Amino acid sequence: MRRRKLDRSTLEAIRIRAVMRVEAGESPEVVIQALGFHRSQIYAWLAAYREGGLEALRQRKAKGREPKLRGGQLDRLYRLITEHNPTQLKFEFALWTRAMVRELIRREFKVRLSEVSVGRLLRTLGLSPQRPLHRAYQRDEAAVEHGQAVAYPEIRRLAKREKATIYFGDEASVRSDHHSGTSWAPIGQTPVIETTGARFGVNMISAVSPRGGLRFMTFTGTLTAPMFIDFLGRLIEGATTPVFLIVDGHPVHRSRKVRDFVDGTAGRLRLFILPAYSPHLNPDEWVWNWLKRHHLGKVRHSGPDQLRQTVTRFLRRLQRLTHIVKGFFQDKNLAYIHNNVG
Repeated sequence: MRRRKLDRSTLEAIRIRAVMRVEAGESPEVVIQALGFHRSQIYAWLAAYREGGLEALRQRKAKGREPKLRGGQLDRLYRLITEHNPTQLKFEFALWTRAMVRELIRREFKVRLSEVSVGRLLRTLGLSPQRPLHRAYQRDEAAVEHGQAVAYPEIRRLAKREKATIYFGDEASVRSDHHSGTSWAPIGQTPVIETTGARFGVNMISAVSPRGGLRFMTFTGTLTAPMFIDFLGRLIEGATTPVFLIVDGHPVHRSRKVRDFVDGTAGRLRLFILPAYSPHLNPDEWVWNWLKRHHLGKVRHSGPDQLRQTVTRFLRRLQRLTHIVKGFFQDKNLAYIHNNVG
């Protein structure tokens, strides 16, 4: 199959169908070979999908007229937007809206554009509207940098020497009123999702390894040291090599009971703590994003037991889809991990 012979709509359909087949459990290599594209293409599509959902796979409109800004002006505009937030440039609000960028262009280049033209220009620059990340003021950037550049490589070297398996762990919860995605409906008639009216949730602990391993446990109520110890026991049960678990600084993770349990494993388990306020460094966050975005948000649940059963079913399925778990580690925020996988 040659790409130049396919129209834009056909290419869009192929991209979406290929990604959905991989998400359903097929091998990326088998899918892309059947479609006749180069093997690297499927991974580019998967990366785009995990970054921006189905919209990232859809065809883009044909290029329109040349923008009024050119060359060095476009480069300067890009740097102003990507290297500053509006408040640093004396604007009142902290988000780059089309209206804000329009005013920035007028101020910097004495050029007037409509907001529609500004939107087209921003897309030409490779920018898109996104929900901002809320970064904790308490985060120690030096500690984050040290964790990526020094601490993790040291953990990796130690794991290699001891033939240990590295896991990243985290806790999360999902709620019955979480919904994601879109639903086809007549124009002007918003689809309605019927629910029980009651809200309930399920709490979970999981751990993932760079080689595609996934372990998980559900629990009720607030996380306690005995609950976490129960999970740790399951994690090392049957393990033939040491387990290194990297978690955040939750008080339970640092509790005396947990430390005593780890010490009592005689080296079978070691616990390492991520820098505070840095969930973007933990690939286990991607497990919950996958679960909420691609599965739970599209299912209706009548009660907490059914929600727990659904969570368990999807996570057991993910345990078999090791290529998806491995894919979580390819995120740009996790380069410090996949650059150190030996």
